[in-house]
Amino acid sequence: MRGTGRQESGVVGSGGRDNGGSAGSDGRAAGSGAARQVVRVLPGVLIVLGLVFDLLTPPSFTGSPFFSAAPLIAAPLSTLRATALTGLLASLAVVLLHALNGTTWEVEALTELVTVMTVSGLALLINRVVRRSGERLASARGIAEAAQRAVLPTPAERIAGLHVSAWYEAAQADAFIGGDLYAVQDTPYGVRLAVGDVRGKGLGAVEAVAVVLGAFREAAETEPTLECVARRLERALAREGVRRDSLDAVEGFITCVLGEIPSGTGVGVLRLLNRGHPEPLLLHGDGRLAVLAPGEPALPLGMGELGVWPDRAEEWGFPAGATLLLYTDGLTEARDRAGVFYQPADRLRGRVFPGPQELLSALSSDVRRHTGGGATDDMALLAVGRPGEGQPERRRTVPVVGRAPGSDGA
Repeated sequence: MRGTGRQESGVVGSGGRDNGGSAGSDGRAAGSGAARQVVRVLPGVLIVLGLVFDLLTPPSFTGSPFFSAAPLIAAPLSTLRATALTGLLASLAVVLLHALNGTTWEVEALTELVTVMTVSGLALLINRVVRRSGERLASARGIAEAAQRAVLPTPAERIAGLHVSAWYEAAQADAFIGGDLYAVQDTPYGVRLAVGDVRGKGLGAVEAVAVVLGAFREAAETEPTLECVARRLERALAREGVRRDSLDAVEGFITCVLGEIPSGTGVGVLRLLNRGHPEPLLLHGDGRLAVLAPGEPALPLGMGELGVWPDRAEEWGFPAGATLLLYTDGLTEARDRAGVFYQPADRLRGRVFPGPQELLSALSSDVRRHTGGGATDDMALLAVGRPGEGQPERRRTVPVVGRAPGSDGA
């Protein structure tokens, strides 16, 4: 589901794994690896420094602080065996130095030895605690990844002749899922899709995502129109809101776009029903871009008590070679250090991409560059492309075409 693609600042770049910005990513990874290597050899360096310091200074000075620090530094970074070996070497260094000085059985020498051995024992305890915490964290991350796959499964790359790609990025550090949702499903009525954003955060928002997606998967298969699907989602939210207190915390407020791409039509057709969600974008194969704004604004799902009027799905052309982009407000509300919001239409207008995967990879990288790497809200992206003549089935390594000739987009 996730991927990256980076280019020079001001240009939405190519797909694939770290293209234009791979040097920066590789540089950071290499720097991090070098730092880890330095930290791993630091305990041994401290023991050597302690020996040198003790040998080159008067007897009133001692290298005991170096010997005590070595196992403490090794504890959170090394294995239990390496930590024990570091403590043993530090203790042997104390014994060796005092043997050379002929002070092995003096009180100061015994005190230094007991201090280093005590610190080494404490280091072993710290190592054990850190290892257990790491194992628990790894288990929790595994559970979170499994929950993500269950609630937001990665869609197939090809569904009913369409090319599909999805991207999810949670704002919360180390989180795998939040309050944004997407779904793509091949149904008797064509390919139906949904992208939404739950009001609120935390477990209540995740629970609301599960309710909406469950209702959508069922309704998409059985309801004849998008209007009927929207009504099913409204009823599901109302029903579960009564049963679950956690859904009240997010106020049952979900912006959503429902889409339908009928199968078997000679001319590509796209139907959209927008319930208070950011307008989707349609990127044509020649670089043109259309903002698919609804003719009439509508309230988000779950706010039916504030006003009821019939839903109306609107129809748009979806020609061969075009790509539909749906996203949540985590994209449009991404700000740079000066507080300037990200404008996807301006950034994408005039650009041509080989397919949905390359589009999302480049877009997510461009947003990360715009914000300086920080995210304040979850971001879900869904791209669906209608292949044109001559387009390959799999286009992972095809380079991105630059601006279309004559385009004047930003």
